[in-house]
Amino acid sequence: MKRIGILTSGGDAPGMNAAIRAVTKTAIHHGIEVFGIRYGFAGLVAGDFVPLTEADVDHTINHGGTFLYSARFPEFEQKGVQEKGAAQLKKHGIETVIVIGGDGSYHGALALTRLGINSVGLPGTIDNDIPYTDYTIGYDSACRTGMDAIDKIRDTASSHHRVFIVNVMGRECGDIAMRVGLASGADAIAIPERPYNIKEIAETLKRGFANGKDNGIVVVAEGVMNANDFKNELLKYGDFDARANILGHMQRGGAPTVVDRVNATKMGNYAVKLLLNGKGGLAVGIENGKLSTHDILDLFDGKHQSDYALLNINDEMTK
Repeated sequence: MKRIGILTSGGDAPGMNAAIRAVTKTAIHHGIEVFGIRYGFAGLVAGDFVPLTEADVDHTINHGGTFLYSARFPEFEQKGVQEKGAAQLKKHGIETVIVIGGDGSYHGALALTRLGINSVGLPGTIDNDIPYTDYTIGYDSACRTGMDAIDKIRDTASSHHRVFIVNVMGRECGDIAMRVGLASGADAIAIPERPYNIKEIAETLKRGFANGKDNGIVVVAEGVMNANDFKNELLKYGDFDARANILGHMQRGGAPTVVDRVNATKMGNYAVKLLLNGKGGLAVGIENGKLSTHDILDLFDGKHQSDYALLNINDEMTK
């Protein structure tokens, strides 16, 4: 193996640059040239490749986003488009590819492997919704951003004895909501995977105010409903001074945390070693604190295992 390509696909996540840096520096250490593929699979098909040196990546570990840029490119589902991408790689002498992204990106990595370009996937998404890994790149940073935002929201909520309904990201996965909710001392957490009762949440808030609390915080995963809609439903069961706040894309930004930098670096380093050993079609993860691999095909039938104990703890302390 003389040349390796690396791309980021789908939504950006803090820590992607740390993974790119690890791949680049590890590959160069082993005498392999590294090419960054800009704009994900769209750039792959267009041949938008740039050589990467150690100097290109040394200053990136603390930066959010992805300096290779990202794009959603559903056209890569088509066999003919996949073949064009593989042809571009072969034209540039790139024999292997590391793909950093969410579940959709893994389909692209598998397609390339089947076309003779050994590829490995790294879990890059703030949602933490990929099977066979306890952790995805960007998840910890997104949680920190959400917690910091709610800490600030609580200040104004307390000043006015208000209830704030706060939407956090995560698509159909409630991991961010559970972790942020518990860390920020939320009165209630609503996630799409578990039933919730808005009337009971209203009663919890009423009890809190009756016991001397001066604010209420409800963390709602975006897969449940919009914060404004949740607020309107809540007001059917209580006369609260309530506000809705949607944190949105700010959760994707900012410098990555220590956890994201370290885990992204470990996974990037490991991915290169897998390719050096001739392995492809694999997804790298972290399970029980250790690096792991699974066939990408297994992920399509698998289901992410969330830590619902976080929700149970919060319920026990607030109900």
